[in-house]
Amino acid sequence: MNADQWIDKLKWRYATKQFDPTQKIDSETWGKVEESLILTPSSFGLQPWKFIVITDDAVKQSLLPHSWGQPQVTDCSHLVVLAARSPITEAEVTEFINLTATTRGVTPEALDAYKGMMLGFLSHMDDDTRTEWAKNQVYIALGQLMSTAAAIGLDACPMEGIVPAEYDKILNLEEQGYTTVLACPMGFRSAQDKYPELAKVRYTADKLIQHI
Repeated sequence: MNADQWIDKLKWRYATKQFDPTQKIDSETWGKVEESLILTPSSFGLQPWKFIVITDDAVKQSLLPHSWGQPQVTDCSHLVVLAARSPITEAEVTEFINLTATTRGVTPEALDAYKGMMLGFLSHMDDDTRTEWAKNQVYIALGQLMSTAAAIGLDACPMEGIVPAEYDKILNLEEQGYTTVLACPMGFRSAQDKYPELAKVRYTADKLIQHI
């Protein structure tokens, strides 16, 4: 894919308002979506998130009343709930250091300076601030997810219009140490959705981009 083709993909994508419930994403394609999520960059590499992939119709239906009644939640092929670690603690830093040591063939002690830097950064935050920091990281993953979807021809609809606390209850996230940030239904647009035909409304480059 060259640069012009990539821009065409971004022009093709839109926040899908109406999915075709009869069309499902095949398992091989979905595997690539998940691989893309795993490859998402994060501050320090800590990956303070969890992605809950929902294809069970009953679970989708239970989430609908807590999603402002938006039908994308039930009509999509895969509903991705993006959650943040709440809060991230020294235990998560240690886990990441151990994984890094194993992956790169060094001892955890060789990474003490890096570990100390991360803990020093987190020490200036209370639990609420750490959670907010992790939530901000989740939006990086959302960008990766949406870009991947556009590149491979899947439709998506990022949604903040949900009740995170109710999602947490239904998905048992609090007991896992996570909290819902947003949801992203994915699948294939319905032929009845009028929005693909509407022109994108974007400011010009001279308003949004400054060169120094």
